[in-house]
Amino acid sequence: MKLIVGLGNIGKEYDETRHNIGFKAIDTFAKSQNIKITKKKMNGLYEEFFYHGEKIILLKPQLYINLSGQVLYDFVNFYKINIDDILIISDDLDMPVGKIKLKLKGRSGGHNGLKNIEKYLKTIEYKRLKIGISNNKNMDTKDYVLGKFTKEEKKIIDTIISQIPSIIEDYLTLDFDTVMNKYNQK
Repeated sequence: MKLIVGLGNIGKEYDETRHNIGFKAIDTFAKSQNIKITKKKMNGLYEEFFYHGEKIILLKPQLYINLSGQVLYDFVNFYKINIDDILIISDDLDMPVGKIKLKLKGRSGGHNGLKNIEKYLKTIEYKRLKIGISNNKNMDTKDYVLGKFTKEEKKIIDTIISQIPSIIEDYLTLDFDTVMNKYNQK
C-alpha cells in the first residue's frame, strides 16, 4: 500500500496559490486516473484505488498546511502504512518556478508543512516530490506563498503539472532511484 500526499491549504481563497501546488498535483493525477477524491475522515480528503494490484491512497490534508503532519500521522497509523511507502508533494521556495526534485529524505528547508510532518512522523526519511515556486525576497514569505502565480509562472507550472501523472505512475511501478534519475533536472 502506498500513500501519496499533496500539501496545501483548505479554502477557496487558497486555490491556485503557490503553497497549494501539492493539492494541484494530486488533483491532476486523480483526474488522469478518472478518480474523484471525495472521501473524508481524520481531517483528510482522500480516495483509495488499486494500481497494478496495489492499494493506493491519495490524500489532501484538510487542516492548514502547517498542521499536515497530524493528518498524515492519523492515516499512517489507521492504515498501517510503512514510512517507505509515503510520497509527499509540496512547494519549494528554494528552487526556480517549475523545477522539480524527487528526494529520498531531507530536512524541511523551512517549509512549515514538512516541519509538522517531521514532528509527527519523527523522521526526515520519507520520499518527497518538491515543485519549485521560486522566492521573492522583496515580499514577506507568507504573502508570497499565499499569492497566486503570475501569467508567465502559471505557464511554466502548467507544463510541470502536466508531467505529474507520468511521475506518479513511475513512482508506483519503478524503484525510487530510477524515478529520481529520470525526472530530477540537472
